[in-house]
Amino acid sequence: MIDKELFKLLGKDKKYIFIVVFLMVLGLIFNVLITASICGIIYIAYENLEPINYLYVFIVLGAAIICRFALSYAISQTKDFIARKVKLDLRAKMYRKILCLGTKSQGDINVSGLSQLGVEGIEQLDLYYSTYLPQFFYSMIAPFLLFIITSFISYQVSLVLLCCVPLIPLSIVLVSKHAKKVFAKYRGKYIKMGDSFLDCIMGLRELKIYGADRLYQEKMNIKSEEFRKVTMKVLIMQLASITIMDLVAYGGAGIGISLTIYYTVNSNLYPIFAVFLILIAAEFFLPLRSLGSAFHVAMNGLSAGKKISNLLKSEEIKRGKKEVTNTDIKFVNASFKYPDALKYTLKNISINFEESKFSAIVGPSGSGKSTLINLLIGQYSLNEGSILIGEDRLENYSRTSYFSKICYVSSNTYLFNDTIFNNFKMAKEDVKEEEIKEELKKVKLEKLLLSGGVNTLINEDSTNISGGERQRLALAINLVSPKEIYIFDEATSNIDVESEEIIMDRIIELAKSHTVILVSHRLANVVKADKIYYLESGQIVEEGTHDELIKLDKNYANLFNNQKELENMHLNLIKEVQNG
Repeated sequence: MIDKELFKLLGKDKKYIFIVVFLMVLGLIFNVLITASICGIIYIAYENLEPINYLYVFIVLGAAIICRFALSYAISQTKDFIARKVKLDLRAKMYRKILCLGTKSQGDINVSGLSQLGVEGIEQLDLYYSTYLPQFFYSMIAPFLLFIITSFISYQVSLVLLCCVPLIPLSIVLVSKHAKKVFAKYRGKYIKMGDSFLDCIMGLRELKIYGADRLYQEKMNIKSEEFRKVTMKVLIMQLASITIMDLVAYGGAGIGISLTIYYTVNSNLYPIFAVFLILIAAEFFLPLRSLGSAFHVAMNGLSAGKKISNLLKSEEIKRGKKEVTNTDIKFVNASFKYPDALKYTLKNISINFEESKFSAIVGPSGSGKSTLINLLIGQYSLNEGSILIGEDRLENYSRTSYFSKICYVSSNTYLFNDTIFNNFKMAKEDVKEEEIKEELKKVKLEKLLLSGGVNTLINEDSTNISGGERQRLALAINLVSPKEIYIFDEATSNIDVESEEIIMDRIIELAKSHTVILVSHRLANVVKADKIYYLESGQIVEEGTHDELIKLDKNYANLFNNQKELENMHLNLIKEVQNG
């Protein structure tokens, strides 16, 4: 009924749960006092006692009502405080965890799922903490407290009422086995539908161009229908369980009332005490009845909570506190495979990216080039072997220190829907307008400043600039902050020849005084590299300078010659078209 992992997430905030429970117990005592006061009024009227007795009873009743109202308000405020604090703390923990994980892959948690967890998931989990947990503990205490109070009037009736109470949690336990599966399925369908919707929105332009929008609409309709069906199952289960709990609660109260009447008629139970027992009988069952209602909220929160808990338990790549002073990078007998993969993506790799040298990684698609770079930037950790920075292992260095030395540019470097100035500011907080203009000049993007200067807005998904301009702007942003190691992962893919030449000229210029690591599918870009590593099937099969590898006349030479031949054919075709 209580998830220990989620309960631990509360940390020191657990005390507020028990404060709410204490207030609820006090509220129950005042409820009993209000009921007793009502019975007192009936008794005074029945016995025709002095009117002054009404005054005493009404004073007690008024005080009890005021106290009960104050407690209800205090309970409400404390629950609200718990809700706000839990949401704030959990979102802070998620944020800190994501920061600690850094560029590390989140496995099956994608952008849509992560955003849903951070918003709706925490909202639902907050109800688990602020509503379900206090009600759970209160429901365990309330029946026993009422039993103690009522046993002074009629031990037999109190015992029967207490014995009927466990039927409600028993029904909850029976329902919970099925409920967990239903809610897990509900949460899974909900996230999948959200993922599909986000996917369709992100790819709306392509869907329109390909004329596939109707096809994907039908897919979304199918997912929506699946979600509707599982939602109906959740509602049916909730209604069925509520009906069962109502039957148990009111049935148990009915048994208690019937027994009270029986003892009043056939025994010496005083009528006014019988009235008290009849009025208080339902109180035995109401706490657990409320728990049953909160249980469904809890199941939804638990489903989200498990995912949040798994995220918070994600293993972080361990980092030390050493400062990086030597930027010589070595892979020593490094092997890596993705989780659940049968084969190694990289096997027994040994590479030395020398300080202030131009190194290149080439090879056919799927050979492990980008995986090698992802290991360098900390997205994954090795299964075997080590990565050395200078003479020490990468994990012994401070992540902040390491990343302060690295610049990483890929083919999909993200540009924010903001001004050019603010995009540059992310790379260097104190960047000056002159620095921005200088960097843009180096990549021949001065024309971007014609409309609004450095305050020119970059549209969402960079739709107001070309692909080549986008890549050059990403390069300029990354280069505004001086680094010692520059990593380019297919930074010239899918762009025009002019932009590719501009980017490569800038990279070659950097390579004269910095450590540069270039991953490229086009071998013409790596000709000037000091060292070229040719990967195939996750292993280094050739290494050397361009001239050395051409003389070797193997994989690299064959690929280089094939690409050159294709490029020459393409140029000849263009000339033929131009000449008519």
